[in-house]
Order: sequence, then structure tokens, then C-alpha cells
Amino acid sequence: MTAASKETLGFKTEVKQLLHLMIHSLYSNKEIFLRELVSNASDACDKLRFEALKNDGLFEGDSELAVHIDFDADAGTVTIEDNGIGMNRDDVINHLGTIAKSGTAEFLSQLSGDDKKDSQLIGQFGVGFYSAFIVADEVTVETRRAGEASGNGVRWQSHGEGEFSLEEIDKERRGTRITLHLKDDEKEFADSFRLRSLIKKYSDHIAVPVFLPQEVNSEDEDGDKKALPEAVNQAQAMWTRSKSDLSDDDYKEFYKHVSHDWNEPLTWMHNRVEGKLDYTSLLYIPAKAPFDMWNREAARGLKLYVQRVFIMDDAEQFLPLYLRFVKGVLDSNDLSLNVSREILQQDRQVESMRSALVKRVLDTLTKMAKNDAEQYLQFWNEFGAVLKEGPAEDFANKEKIAALFRFASTKGDASKEVVSLDDYIARMREGQNKIYFITGDSYESLISSPHLEYFKNKGIEVLLLTDRVDEWMVSHLNEYSGKSFQDVTKGELDLDELADDSEKEQQKELEETHKDLVERLQAALEGEVKHVRVSSRLTDSPACMVVGQFDMGGHLRRMLEAAGQDVPEPDTTLEVNPTHPLIERLDAEQDEERFADLARIIHAQAQLAEGSQLKQPADYVAKLNALLLELMK
Repeated sequence: MTAASKETLGFKTEVKQLLHLMIHSLYSNKEIFLRELVSNASDACDKLRFEALKNDGLFEGDSELAVHIDFDADAGTVTIEDNGIGMNRDDVINHLGTIAKSGTAEFLSQLSGDDKKDSQLIGQFGVGFYSAFIVADEVTVETRRAGEASGNGVRWQSHGEGEFSLEEIDKERRGTRITLHLKDDEKEFADSFRLRSLIKKYSDHIAVPVFLPQEVNSEDEDGDKKALPEAVNQAQAMWTRSKSDLSDDDYKEFYKHVSHDWNEPLTWMHNRVEGKLDYTSLLYIPAKAPFDMWNREAARGLKLYVQRVFIMDDAEQFLPLYLRFVKGVLDSNDLSLNVSREILQQDRQVESMRSALVKRVLDTLTKMAKNDAEQYLQFWNEFGAVLKEGPAEDFANKEKIAALFRFASTKGDASKEVVSLDDYIARMREGQNKIYFITGDSYESLISSPHLEYFKNKGIEVLLLTDRVDEWMVSHLNEYSGKSFQDVTKGELDLDELADDSEKEQQKELEETHKDLVERLQAALEGEVKHVRVSSRLTDSPACMVVGQFDMGGHLRRMLEAAGQDVPEPDTTLEVNPTHPLIERLDAEQDEERFADLARIIHAQAQLAEGSQLKQPADYVAKLNALLLELMK
């Protein structure tokens, strides 16, 4: 190929930022580059094995899949080569010229310059190939996709700065060869013992052999010693080995291979099922949530194998969306090899396996919650909000999922204590048959909400829900252990189970005595609120806003409005506390214009107390300033 065919292209902006970070930061664990590149090579072999099921000509007469690692101490290079699926020109540009297509900006926004933290972030993001630039100042990739002509090879080269070059080459063997030109202070990796130890440490579990040259005493025609390749790893699928033969370190390293996460997993489940169904599963619960956790469209699922033959990377049919954080491998002897993705979704065996896997994950979490509260709290802080999607998606396991929920409440310090629904029910007052809750932006805003005053006064616990998904979750959960949920900001407070006879009688008297006040307020706030009534929930505050029992709560409504959604107007009610000095002063006001101004101030304060935005904040400020000036005379 002539030099004229060589093309120089620029990295996308996000990649340039990432590479700059990796090259100019210090890392305590540089050796992981080899694990990442070997894992990618192993995946390429898996993908070729799968595609060859439909077209065995892709093997090109060589079906022995393997990864070969070589080095040259004098030249300071390390080479990783596989005979897997390989890449064509478009693949190279897509895979090596850009990184993940979603979440990149968010990922980069969280990079701080703190070496340890950044290293963990990059590991969670799974940048794979780019880890080569931790130890190399130049990387050359030579590749050809299986089944294409030898003249369709591609060479990619970069110094990890702003550009990379592409040129067509002749490449006889399919697959990919990556050559790392090591930095001067990283030449330690061009060493047989060093590479061997890293392969055993990080890649012993992968299902293809990893070869390294072994020097032997025999000589070639020129009298030089020959370096014969030797398989360094066990090259046996990790999940097929007996649990008694595997150490915790084996499981942890395989997790890093299958998830591309540099952190160790929180826990794992390794099971072999025989009988009507015959399959092996190795599932992991990560310790840290990935950056795209809230992108429900992102690739997810288990690595699926059938009789040790790789089928797909992200088999999403075997776990529901609310368990999308679970990583791992599923290997079945019962699924048809040529089954399509659509048929797979409807297969009864798939449904049975899915049910069993979901049960296994939920049982593991239930056991963790019971036996190791600290570890479970770590899980909950990372994945609890995602688990809350469960009641809407998995009716059969609704109660089991809800038992795993943890909430802040009025009975504990949110920074130190969370409560389960079972704990809440165990602490219910005698005669109480509702689970009371309130939703909002933060613990701090909720704990001081006027809606809680009556409940605090009566010693009734209220759950404080601050996740975006909470109100939607409760609407699908409806009840737990026979107890219905009640939002304390909606509808009239039902005193039947909370108050004694004297309190109920006192409430009736207040409503009767202050009928005129309610009518005046209703007239003054016409068009701003739909109803005004004497409150049964306030003890210290002058007023609060309440919506209808079946209306959308304020927290969810504000989120949807901020996202540009059209939200129906709620059935708003201003509740007033007639025993509060401000309301007593308002009731005594004879000037109707002044009464209306004061009423609007109190209404605005009630809106602010619940976290709402005022429709006319300038009008509120003007009225408040006028009142302050009057008081200062």
C-alpha cells in the first residue's frame, strides 16, 4: 500500500480529554492494561465462534482460537494478538476513534484530578482499549475482519494525543494484533516473568488459551534458541469449574473480566441447575453503580452461552430492568443455538430461567439484608433507587422486592439510620393501619415540612421519600403486608384512626367557628386555589398546601414540569391553622383589600414551604416589603 493511502483523523473531543487524563495522571495499578486487552481479545474470539455457527468459512481453515502475547525487551514492545473476529475500517473508527456513545459528558464532568478517584471512575466506565496508553506512548493496531480479503486489513496508529492514522494493509491472518511501544519508565512489562504473572493473576479464567513464548534448549538452523509458545492460563470457562476449586480471588478477577469494572464485586452467586432445565449461572452484584445506570436504553444483561458457545454479550431477556445492575454469565444446555432474539424472548424455557434467576438475586439480597446490614446498606445506597422500579415491573415479586426497601423516617437520623417497611409496621401505633409517607427533594426539606406537625405531635412515624422514583413506586406498590400507603400531603387527614373523640370534637368546633374566615379566604384567593379549609394537620405553622387524594404530588409534578412535560393542574387546597397568631390576626382584619394582600402572602409562604415555585415571585416580594415597611414605622 502506498503512503498516499494513509489517512490522519482526529479523536472526538471526549476521547482527547480522556486520553489526556490517562497519560498525564499517575495510577497505582498500571498493570491492568494487560487484563483489559486480553479480555477484549477473548471477546473477539467468542464473537467469531458465534458468527461461525452460521458461516464456518469465517474460521478460514483455523478454528483453534487463542490469544498470543509476545515482547521485545530491546525494542521495548509488548504485542497482544488474537485470531478472533477482527475489525474492518468502519469498526476501527467506531471502536477506537470514540468511546461509549452515552454518558460520556457526564463521565468527564465527574473527573476531578484526584488520581485514585479518577482511576476508579475510569474503571467503572470500562474504557478497555484506552488503558494501553497508561504504559505506552505509541500504540499500533493491525486488524482484519474474518471473511474479508487479506488486502482489506487496517493499520491504526496513535501517540494518544489529538490524532490517529489509518491505512490499508495486507494481513494474511484474520484477527487483531496490538503493539504497545512502552514508555521508557514502563519497560518492566517487556519481560516474560512479569507478563506470565499478570496473565495468571488476571486472565487465568478466560475460556481461550493465552500463549507466551517459552525459551527452550533446541536451536534453529542458524543456531539460535527457539521460543516456543506455551499456554499460560487454564483456558477453562470459569463458570464450568467446581465452586470448591475456586477461590474468592478467582471470582473477583472473573468479575473484572466480565464487567470491565476495576472495583471488586459486592457479592456473587454461582449455581448449577440440573433437571427439567440444565444451566449454569454466575451472577455478580457490583459494589459501584455505573454511570449509565439511569439510561434504561443502554446495553444490559448477561453474557449468554449455549453449551459453552458464546451467543451474545447483553442477553436482557433473563433479568428484568430493575435488576439491570446484575452482571455475569449464563450457560445453558437447553436453548437452541440458532434461535433468534425475538423467539428467545418468548421461549418458555427462557421464562423459567428468568424466574429462577430473579428469585436467586432477590434471595441473595434478602439474606444480605438480614445477615450483614452494613454491606446491604452499601448496596442500597448504590442501587436502591433502581430496585424501586421493581413493584411496577414484577408483580409476582412485589412484596419480596418491597421488603428490601429502606427509607429515612421521622424516627431516625437520615445520615445514620434507615427503616424497612417491616420495621415501620412493627413500630405502628395501635389501631394505625396506614403507612404514612411524604415525598420531596431532600431529607432536610422534608423533616421540617408543616405537613408533619400533627404526626410528630402524636408520635406517628412518617417515611421521608427523596428519590425521583418514589411517588411512582408507591403508586404501583399500593400496599404492603395489608397496610395501605398514605401521602400526608394529599387529601383531608383521616382522624378516625389518629385522634380521640375530644380531638375530633375540637376539630368540628374550629371548622364551625371559622366558617367566615374560610369564606373570606376563598374569595380573596379565587383563581389561585380551588378550596380553603381549616386544617387538622397543622399545630405550629399558619398554613400549608394540600392536593387532592388522587392528584400528582408536588415533588413529582415539579420534576415533570422541569423536564418540559405538560402536567394537569391539581385540585389545590389551602389549609389554615386558625389557632396560629398570624391567622388570628388575619381573621381580625376588617380592611378587605389589606386582608387579601395578607392572604396572598400566607398562600405564597405555604407554597414555598412545600418547595413550589411562585407564579409571581415579584408580586410576593412587593407585598412582603410593604408589610415590613409598615411594621418598621
